[in-house]
Amino acid sequence: MPELPDITIYLEALTPRIVGQPLERVKIVSPSLLRTVDPPLGAAEGRTVVAVRRIGKRIVWEMEGKLFLVFHLMIAGRFKWRPEGTSAPAKVGLGSFHFPTGTLLLTEASPKKRASLHLVDGEAGLAAHDPGGLDVLAADLGTFKARLQSESHTLKRALTDPHLFDGIGNWLSDEILHAARLSLFQLTGKLTDPEVARLHEAVRRTTRFWIEKLRAETKNGAKFPEKVSAFKEGMAVHGRYKEPCPVCGSPIQRVRYADNEANYCAICQTGGRVLADRSLSRLLKEDWPRSLEDWEAKLGGR
Repeated sequence: MPELPDITIYLEALTPRIVGQPLERVKIVSPSLLRTVDPPLGAAEGRTVVAVRRIGKRIVWEMEGKLFLVFHLMIAGRFKWRPEGTSAPAKVGLGSFHFPTGTLLLTEASPKKRASLHLVDGEAGLAAHDPGGLDVLAADLGTFKARLQSESHTLKRALTDPHLFDGIGNWLSDEILHAARLSLFQLTGKLTDPEVARLHEAVRRTTRFWIEKLRAETKNGAKFPEKVSAFKEGMAVHGRYKEPCPVCGSPIQRVRYADNEANYCAICQTGGRVLADRSLSRLLKEDWPRSLEDWEAKLGGR
């Protein structure tokens, strides 16, 4: 699923291509994409995009007259920029959005078709799509600590809860916790003050690192991000099971529960202990979704 760094890069690529441009026409290929009927989709056609922004993992287009298009890409939704007039591909295409400067395709390489588009009228309607997560790049240590310990969860669950923190998902949380040298399953309420401070610093540093890395790869938005993935070159632990930790060289471990997988370094994060899937099942039963789709569905897609 595109997370905060990915969404940031999408916005930077979209801005020079569509802001200030009229949305000439929209073609929805998959009926599952559009989740609202009022205002109708046709109300957006002919209006100029005046700004793009992010709400959590949602991408928002502000149109003339305070009409908003709210996209949630979910796990497999992706944007593709193509020459004007290009049609959405038959198998994975959800819709096409046509501008004088080119065509933005929305695709989803998953049979479950979870990606969504809402049209909302006015800022009040837009606010209903905000899950209220804390902006981790702007929050000071005290605010971060208060939010982190406002509920008792494992660190993995807390960081990826969009009601607590803004834009962090599975891959980014793995990287953050490795940088912080903390176990994925340590409870938020049991962290010491130095550990909270270390986590706060790791959240900010890791998120900024990936924004800058992706920004460099797209040449500051000159190249449209075509290969958004949860597995990125240069990751420390995520998706690197059995590969050497870049810090200590020990093999990266994983914890699997239902359809989920989390990666960590036993030496750097758990005092050398390898976390067994079965021994964690009871803990995870209440604090971990059975699948990424279930996690998003449980939170209302937020």
